[in-house]
Amino acid sequence: MREEFNALQQNQTWTLVPFHPSQNLVGCKWAYRVKYKSDGSLDRFKARLVAKGFHQQEGLDHNETFSPVAKPTTIQLILSLAVQNDWSVTQLDVSNAFLHGHLQEDIFMVQPPGFLNPSKPQHVCKLKRSLYVLK
Repeated sequence: MREEFNALQQNQTWTLVPFHPSQNLVGCKWAYRVKYKSDGSLDRFKARLVAKGFHQQEGLDHNETFSPVAKPTTIQLILSLAVQNDWSVTQLDVSNAFLHGHLQEDIFMVQPPGFLNPSKPQHVCKLKRSLYVLK
């Protein structure tokens, strides 16, 4: 969890601002996953901070919902081009991917569980970048 939290802070995902009652707060929670090596043995435990996006209201908190992903057919096409043209292909494992741009709407989230800022306990996070599950 510490590694994910540090990555979120390093990428300036949010700033702490005073809470105002007019703000629609989005919750968050830690999602845990077991990562395995290619041979099936245990590699590590991964924690990811996810937003509780179901608290958002369309038109008020967001207008569109989409996530840029590559379709399997696109990946197959690129791999077949690499084979045909004798290109080298390298597989990457990105530990913290920040693929989404800056947010255009003001979205406020509670401070992550276990990482409450002791000097600003009543503040909330104003998101500058998107989190997982955020609409």
